[in-house]
Amino acid sequence: MKIAIVHDWLVTYAGAERVLEQLIRLYPEADIFSVCDFIAPADRGFLQNKQVTTTFIQKLPFAKKIYRNYLPLMPLAIEQLDLSSYNLIISSSHAVAKGVLTGPDQYHICICYSPIRYAWDLQHQYLNSTGMQSGLKSWIIRYLLHRFRQWDLGTANGVDEFIAISDFIKRRICKVYRRSSKVIYPPVDVDNFEVFVEKSDFYLAASRMVPYKMMPMIVEAFSAMPDKKLIVIGDGPDLEKCKKLAGFNVTILGWKSNDVLRDYMQKAKAFVFAAEEDFGITPIEAQACGTPVIAYGKGALLETIVDINSKTPTGVLYFKQTSQSLQDAVTRFESNIRGITAKNCRRNAERFSRKIFTEKLSSLVAGSREKIR
Repeated sequence: MKIAIVHDWLVTYAGAERVLEQLIRLYPEADIFSVCDFIAPADRGFLQNKQVTTTFIQKLPFAKKIYRNYLPLMPLAIEQLDLSSYNLIISSSHAVAKGVLTGPDQYHICICYSPIRYAWDLQHQYLNSTGMQSGLKSWIIRYLLHRFRQWDLGTANGVDEFIAISDFIKRRICKVYRRSSKVIYPPVDVDNFEVFVEKSDFYLAASRMVPYKMMPMIVEAFSAMPDKKLIVIGDGPDLEKCKKLAGFNVTILGWKSNDVLRDYMQKAKAFVFAAEEDFGITPIEAQACGTPVIAYGKGALLETIVDINSKTPTGVLYFKQTSQSLQDAVTRFESNIRGITAKNCRRNAERFSRKIFTEKLSSLVAGSREKIR
């Protein structure tokens, strides 16, 4: 069986690329396709020396820096990839990868991280966060997103089977595409994290400092609790805002290596998280260290964290994305801290291991072989 793997774009090693890495390990004979490939030579290990076939976007002016600006051209670009000689196509898609053209004798499995968020239910949030609520540019973008939604909806017809990365995304796929999907959680390298039972007296928040991660809100909440120590790791546009809000009890370290992050994660009293996520790898990594998680209770975090009211809790969920709600959650955590064990945290994290991901995916793909002519 000849297999093609189609990825949206290759510019960094993040959650979607971790899935791609496991796909390549499962199917080393597969060929890799992407809209563009700007992974630095030193960071290409996860591609395992595979050559990547790209589209004309790769050669457009300044594409390495502004590839996202070429989104209106990406539907055309992805449709130019010739996959006619492949029996099985696996698209790794949160934007355009699932839009590749396939025939009736080919089977197309789409691992969907989400219908493209800023074109669908988060359009207005995207426009507000970028300061484009009004004006000519705003209306041009609104029109382009309208056309993109039409194209995106049509491409769902070319997918034979959808895989959702969480129940939360399963509902979004159903809402947008009116298609059913099977949930297979993305792979988390839980074996790379060692359980620490003895914890230090500090909380940890670690994330990219982009608006939807709500890192300034976490800093503000802990600055209002001077008896509690918070360490913050991460870099991004909201870094300066976090520094301005930080009280004497908040230490902002900026970007740190994965080894340093893991060390803090193992020793933290609890890991604090404030984003609404489609899946969310970092809170699971924290639990793999035996560290409880205090997190915003919306999106996939409802599936990956067991709230304090359960028999085997792994953290505390709060349900308003506000400083006060987070403060109340910290108080609730400290009142119930004895009920959350490192053993339960680790056991919960192991539900999302690489091994379970590969077993479920390979079983699904094996079942598809019978459907390929």
